[in-house]
Amino acid sequence: MTEMANKLRKITNDPTLSPAQKAHYLAVEAENSLPYPDLDKDVQEALDRRIICDMFEGHAPYKPRYVLPDYSVVLKNGSEYLELPAPETLDEAINTLMIAYHHVPSVTGMPVFLGNLDDLLLPFCDGISDQELSQKIRLFWRFLDRTLPDAFMHANIGPSDNRVARAILEVDAELGQVAPNLTFLYDPEVSSEEILRQATDNIVKCSKPHIANHPIHKATFDDRGYGIVSCYNALPVAGGSSTLTRINLKALAELSDDEADFFANVLPHYMDLNFRLTEARISYLFEQSGFFNSFLVTEKWIDQDRFTAMYGIYAMAEAVNVLQDKAGLEGRYGFDAGANELGVRISQTLAQAVQARPLKNTWRGRAMLHAQAGLSNDIEATPGIRIPYGTEPDPVSHVQALAPQHQYYPSGISEILTIDETVKNNPEALYQLCKGALASGFREFTANVASNDLVRVTGYMIRLSDVEKFNAEKGSRINTTGLGAEAADLMGILDRKPRVVGHELSPTYN
Repeated sequence: MTEMANKLRKITNDPTLSPAQKAHYLAVEAENSLPYPDLDKDVQEALDRRIICDMFEGHAPYKPRYVLPDYSVVLKNGSEYLELPAPETLDEAINTLMIAYHHVPSVTGMPVFLGNLDDLLLPFCDGISDQELSQKIRLFWRFLDRTLPDAFMHANIGPSDNRVARAILEVDAELGQVAPNLTFLYDPEVSSEEILRQATDNIVKCSKPHIANHPIHKATFDDRGYGIVSCYNALPVAGGSSTLTRINLKALAELSDDEADFFANVLPHYMDLNFRLTEARISYLFEQSGFFNSFLVTEKWIDQDRFTAMYGIYAMAEAVNVLQDKAGLEGRYGFDAGANELGVRISQTLAQAVQARPLKNTWRGRAMLHAQAGLSNDIEATPGIRIPYGTEPDPVSHVQALAPQHQYYPSGISEILTIDETVKNNPEALYQLCKGALASGFREFTANVASNDLVRVTGYMIRLSDVEKFNAEKGSRINTTGLGAEAADLMGILDRKPRVVGHELSPTYN
């Protein structure tokens, strides 16, 4: 039996995988049996050494990594391809969305974007009581988790305070499901204090929702809007991202003689190689795959001109610390002003280079810089610009250390603050921390509460109880459980230090 055949047989016979999971993994292996898009020798070598990385998207990019349909189109017009009339009632609208989701591709094989659900569903809520609305949302939520069990799938709500948004927050906290992931778009000029407090209270209960800084994101995109998808990625609605490639900044620091060599030679060289990798993957998608001949384009769910490329980086913390060591400096990333300033300088340099490089077949002709949240098998490399697991400072210091970098990552950046369970007795502290983080320039706010079963890994969710069953070789119906288990084993994601927020934000009495 050949090596490939043996691998396929192992997938086929794995008792911990569902038939759907087996089908997905077999499809990935089939794609990767095809030749890779043409790469020159230098790019291929850097890819093989994982100095640059294609996120294991596959050898033949026949679909974009992330697709964000404008679902208002199908709710307004129906779909000729799917033989769907335009919905007239709330039940019909939800049913239309449920059908639509199964025809939206992504790197996961499942949709990553469910739409701005309150905006989509509010027009159909006249005459629906609050009790009826909650029950319909509850059934909708259960359907999503049971049929699309992937926590990279995001629903968005906000920034307005409205019945649908409140019902979704209520049901999400009640059910405590891994999927769908949920993002609340917060705007201090639009969102009420009450709905933000409901959102942060939900975080205390179930580590959801993710909270996005709507004014900053809105200024980045256009009137057609944006969506938060997958981990915490901000992308154009009616488009998405063709690909996500990334650079291992730690590896670049290790290859550098010193800080000057890093900025003058090593970083520019590998940035160029990563651009060439990105170009090769986009070229295949647009020119060979035939993807943009789909009904998604002809019915105007998506527009090929609204697809960007995500230019990712990770291991910022390790890169800074390596360069500090080479300079004979003791300051560590996240704790020392000089080290933090070096991180800002790296981010600024990356952003300028990405903005200066034209890129064919991308929205606005440029890639978008991204602080990539890591792969489950990354070893000794912290996701994005985060502070290494287990060394995190108190939440306020954490925010202050990293906020200056958020401006440079328009397609996504996020921290995960792990909060001690004492916050359950003082949820106001988390509310104030969230407001302070967003006011300081954070694009996103996320937090875990130490005692919760539901845990945010990077941007996706897992249940610790599911991981325990998975490790006992009982499998999981949730696709992201295995990734979370691997990340816990190899990356130490469960070693994050729970921090108390109450005392940092309470008055001091002398």
